[in-house]
Amino acid sequence: MSAIADVARLAGVSKSTASRALSGHGYVSEDARARVESAASLIGYVVSSNASSLVTGRTKNVGVVTPFITRWFFSQVLEGIESSLIAAGYDLTLYRLSEDLTQRHRVFDYFLVRKRVDAVIAVGIALSPQEITMLRSLGKPLVGIGGEIEGIPTVSIDDVETARRATEHLLSLGHTRIVHLGGRPDNQMDFRVHTQRLDGVMLAMADADLPATDLLHPAEFTVPGGYSAALSLLADPRSRPTAIVAGCDEIAIGVIVAARQLGIQVPAQLSVIGIDGHDLAEMFGLTTLEQNPTLQGTRAVELLVARMADGGEDANDRAVTMPVSLTVRTSTTAPPAGAMTRDRG
Repeated sequence: MSAIADVARLAGVSKSTASRALSGHGYVSEDARARVESAASLIGYVVSSNASSLVTGRTKNVGVVTPFITRWFFSQVLEGIESSLIAAGYDLTLYRLSEDLTQRHRVFDYFLVRKRVDAVIAVGIALSPQEITMLRSLGKPLVGIGGEIEGIPTVSIDDVETARRATEHLLSLGHTRIVHLGGRPDNQMDFRVHTQRLDGVMLAMADADLPATDLLHPAEFTVPGGYSAALSLLADPRSRPTAIVAGCDEIAIGVIVAARQLGIQVPAQLSVIGIDGHDLAEMFGLTTLEQNPTLQGTRAVELLVARMADGGEDANDRAVTMPVSLTVRTSTTAPPAGAMTRDRG
């Protein structure tokens, strides 16, 4: 491998100037920098990340902790994080946290705090006060995605308002017999996503002076989860709702599949709305509130890079609420005329 001395000699500069030009630390004129970069490219010289970290104290590596990797929301967030970190010149090390407290402690105590990463992005995980203190005491900037974490910058949508808007869309079409297929409040991820989305549905129903009795029907946040819950909910036509607010698009897609199997026409006999903006939403004609998780990952990296440039100061400690947009497709319409008549009666 070519050495820095060869790069310096070819560029006509000193070794220290060549080193500063390639590491990005210290002043170098634009002309000298261009000559050094050209020389390095010509002979195939690559700066050693290990050597650079010894000089700068930085690894150019960001740790990302998440409870899931394959689920749609998390995979989309990770896509945004990865592409943005690469563009900013950083590597990524991914840590999947299980519910095992011993494993979680090992990740934070061993891998993240022993100078193997420059910063941490937490996706869908509410860091404990001890974990935040541990990382901040070592000067490692933090950014969260999925909900507010006290004292650090976070990126998320307003889950309550999003679910409320989804319900209001159905109400505006004339539906009154609305059911929420969502996650159990006693079995949810950090940041109370299930509870907040249920709260949003309940608020919209209350504003419309409609009862919230038997409003929630639990479902796992997956296509099979929505399918299974919908088969049970829709089996009896006497108690069947005219519209469903799904806790996520995957549940909504499962509902549509179940309805087809039961011979229920969507949306003529049943309207379905989801939350997410899933890749498959358009294929299923699903009306949904799109939250763009890839953009959330990108925004988190922007906050983190700015925070690292500020030396980890608290100037950017704030919650960033990302926009959500309603996309109306063919899964929602007015309720059947017969259902509206019965409701009025």
